[in-house]
Amino acid sequence: MKVKRLVVLMTVAFFGQGVLAQMILPPPPSIAASGYVLMDAETHTILLEHNSREKLPPASLTKIMTSYIAAAEIAAGSVAMDDDVVVSEKAWRAEGSRMFIDPNSIVKFSDLLRGVIIQSGNDASVAVAEHVAGSEDQFAVMMNRTADALGLEDSYFMNSAGLPDTDHYMSARDVALLSDALIRDYPEHYKIYAEREFEYNNIKQPNRNRLLTLDPSVDGIKTGYTEEAGYCLAVSAKRDEMRLISVVMGAESTAARNRETRKLLSYGFRNYRTKVIVSEGEHVTDARVWFGTTEQIPIGIGETVKKTMFQRLFDGISREVVLQDLIEAPVEVGTKLGELRLVAAEEEIARVPLVALARVEEKGLFGRMWDSVLLMFEGSQGRPDSQSSTDAES
Repeated sequence: MKVKRLVVLMTVAFFGQGVLAQMILPPPPSIAASGYVLMDAETHTILLEHNSREKLPPASLTKIMTSYIAAAEIAAGSVAMDDDVVVSEKAWRAEGSRMFIDPNSIVKFSDLLRGVIIQSGNDASVAVAEHVAGSEDQFAVMMNRTADALGLEDSYFMNSAGLPDTDHYMSARDVALLSDALIRDYPEHYKIYAEREFEYNNIKQPNRNRLLTLDPSVDGIKTGYTEEAGYCLAVSAKRDEMRLISVVMGAESTAARNRETRKLLSYGFRNYRTKVIVSEGEHVTDARVWFGTTEQIPIGIGETVKKTMFQRLFDGISREVVLQDLIEAPVEVGTKLGELRLVAAEEEIARVPLVALARVEEKGLFGRMWDSVLLMFEGSQGRPDSQSSTDAES
């Protein structure tokens, strides 16, 4: 099908040289970690990354999945926050960080969740898993099914706490996507991640995410450490209307994971913005329609496009309208009639369908015959708009 290319410039400035565009953009920070990712939560745009798809030991970042499943089961009515949970000997004997629950004691499910999220208790994680699924092995099955449903392609779980296992891994990207899913799907549950401390069994423990006190924009999410995994930290922060999720895995110390995370967040919030570029229904142009009861049809945006980019590039976006060469009635509202290319710094950032914003009915027999004559005449003379445009095959 022949299409005609109509260029509509709607910019204040355009970065005409790709090299220049790269020169004026600030360089990313150097991050000391085995893998990391900085992601915009709304658009899932990756702002910075290194080894973000590498399968790494996640340590207690695993507990984000444990609490996600717990929140899902609460929402489904399968368990409740005020459930009484009998602590098994296996949960009590869990190695590593602890909530300090006693064997055969009865603990509220809500307390166990705070033991998982705030105190990073491995004992609490096992107790939650056993209460939800009957056993930790069955809970691991739920974890892997949930990972598949959420599109976590680089993750596999063997236990609820994140204890070392060669077959237990996550990527930094998957941790970010899981964190976003938790925030999006269970916002009330996510509020627990911002609590600064939790006391159980007369033992008060602070939230291990120190950035909750160092950065007021941080409202979660989870730390992790094993000798195999190194020091890990997933953080979510919101400033104005923008939420960023940072994941650092394999840092050399607690101080290092905090430092590298703050570098990522600072770079992202300073340089990036998320904005609507075009909105569904926005009028773009009018076009000639043949064999219709009207000769012009309004054409507009078929879907809203929201992008996360360097904020400097938003002022340099150009639009290129590509329409069908021949639009014939009848045309219904929403019929695709072309595309809009959005370009910034010489790179295409989106391609959006252009659709009819109004309905055009077909003419009667005499009117259609007359338009056929006009089309034949214009074809033989050479249509003015076709002469001045660039044709492309669609």
